[in-house]
Amino acid sequence: MNWIFDPWPWYISGPIIALIMFLLLLMGKNFGMSSNLRTLCTICGAGNKTSFFKFDWKEQKWNLIVVLGAIIGGFIGAHLLSGETAVAINPATVTELKSLGFSSAGKAYLPAELFDLNALSNFKSLSILTIGGLLVGFGARYAGGCTSGHAISGLSDLQLPSLIAVVGFFIGGLIMIHFLFPLIF
Repeated sequence: MNWIFDPWPWYISGPIIALIMFLLLLMGKNFGMSSNLRTLCTICGAGNKTSFFKFDWKEQKWNLIVVLGAIIGGFIGAHLLSGETAVAINPATVTELKSLGFSSAGKAYLPAELFDLNALSNFKSLSILTIGGLLVGFGARYAGGCTSGHAISGLSDLQLPSLIAVVGFFIGGLIMIHFLFPLIF
């Protein structure tokens, strides 16, 4: 029963993701988490303010179930199926992160210095989360979808714009972690 608490290997989780993507493609659906924000804004009445939010959100309610499942699955995975929360990362990376002020490096999946509730009282952490959220939101909208939508659904559908977006995501991530991250911290 120990296999439940260990991360599933790629040869188990990968084919499951591929099967789900195949079923979605057969049903004519495209997966993407960022499109749910548009759907939620439409449900809340944003269509009264701008035409971008005027669409039949009921056609997207299946995707809202995916969000609910991701939230419930994440909670179950983190609180019921996780035996060890330490992250196996390179010791040199842990040392470098600790020199930048991340004492929780290698001990948890998310750095407490940024994602703990106490971080909301720290102006720098709150600013980073707010600006980062705005940039991610703008980037997802500008790219026509988020990383999960392009990398999983778009590439499965052999869409060239998704390939270009995924390459851009990786280049942006490399620039961020190697050049901007050390400047911020």
